Amino acid sequence: MLAVALSLAAAAAFAASAMFIVSVSGRVGPLQLSRWQMSLAFLMTTAIVLVTGGWRSLDLPMVLWLTASSASGIMIGSLAYIATIQFTGPRISALLFTTASPFALALGFGFRGETVSPIQAAGVGLIVAGIALAVMGPKQDEGVQIPRPLWIGISLGLLTSFAQALGSLLARPAMLAGADPVAAMAVRSGTGALFFIALLALPALRPSTLPSLSSIRQIGLSAVAGMVVGMSFLMAALAVGDVGIVTTLSSTTPILILPMVWAVYHRMPRPLAWMGAALAVVGTALISATS
Repeated sequence: MLAVALSLAAAAAFAASAMFIVSVSGRVGPLQLSRWQMSLAFLMTTAIVLVTGGWRSLDLPMVLWLTASSASGIMIGSLAYIATIQFTGPRISALLFTTASPFALALGFGFRGETVSPIQAAGVGLIVAGIALAVMGPKQDEGVQIPRPLWIGISLGLLTSFAQALGSLLARPAMLAGADPVAAMAVRSGTGALFFIALLALPALRPSTLPSLSSIRQIGLSAVAGMVVGMSFLMAALAVGDVGIVTTLSSTTPILILPMVWAVYHRMPRPLAWMGAALAVVGTALISATS
């Protein structure tokens, strides 16, 4: 039950992070956004663990596992996701990202022998279906110029999901060994920040201007919600729950963001989105009942 609560808390934090990012969307490029997010998250998590002494929970094998997790989930996963959006648009990208759940279940079973009961499997299926319904809608990709062939975008989307699932799998040994969740996120965000900063060596990837102070403030709030709080909850969930279940529940961000959008922007979600939310709630209840 603790893994369920932590995973859903992570998803809620990711949803809050997305709300902060909306205001800078279109003004800050995705690579620059990732660079600032990771750098600010690293500074914040490092400050926290210096105060709490969380560094003492890490040893060299844990750091190596967490670095590998960052390489897969943050480096490869983030770049692949950016490319996926460019090839398919946001709606199809979000649909493709739902495949992270079956990837995580397969990886957890193949490498750690993790299994799910029939009831849990049904719950996972309902959640994935609910997320898919929540992100569907013809208006979400209006104005998006989608290059062809589409199979490249689909392949990149599947790579994104696989990389994210593998990143969670690679973090699990460190978390099972007792790594502090915030210290674990400091290692992952620090590795990611170094990677995105290193990309500045390529002239084509250098931003033409720096973000404004207001944009940096919004990015910082997003980093606090998503990278510091959300990812720390996710790391804590991986310490007590199976990779497949944690990945599925923490992917319910499209569901949890619906009431936030309604409250902030007064935009009523579509009936299809409510149907998706209902399926996800039932699926979560099934998983919770057997956890």
